[in-house]
Amino acid sequence: MPRAVTLIRSAALSDVAEYAYAATAPAESRLIFLAGACPLNDDGSTAAVGDYAGQARKAVANMEVALRAAGASIQDVISTRVLVASSRQEDLVAAWQVVRDTFGDHDVPSTLMGVTVLGYKDQLVEIEAVAAVLDA
Repeated sequence: MPRAVTLIRSAALSDVAEYAYAATAPAESRLIFLAGACPLNDDGSTAAVGDYAGQARKAVANMEVALRAAGASIQDVISTRVLVASSRQEDLVAAWQVVRDTFGDHDVPSTLMGVTVLGYKDQLVEIEAVAAVLDA
C-alpha cells in the first residue's frame, strides 16, 4: 500500500536529532489529527504511575488504537509532539526513547517538551500526532 508521508532530511542541519526535520503529504491525502494520546487504562485510571517510560508505552499503544480506528498506522504519522510533565531532561529522554524506538526508521518530525502539568491524575506523558493516508 503506498504511503502518503515523505520524510525530509537536510545535510545542512545537525544529524544529532533522532528524527527527520520535515515531512510532506500530497494534496490528495487525508489528514488525521489525533487528540493527545494519554496513558489511560480501559477503566480510565492512569497507567504506570510515576514511570515516564511506562506511561510513554501506554500512550503509544493508545495512539496506535486511535490510528487504527481512523484507518491509519504508525507508518502514516507525519509529525508528533511529546509532552512530559517534568523539568528534568532525563525524564523527557526516558519518554522520548520509547517514542523513538516505536517509530524506528519512520523517524517523523517531532517536538519534545517539558510541561508543568497534564490533564489526568498522575499523568506524566501525552503524545499528539498528525497522520496522512491515501485512501483507495
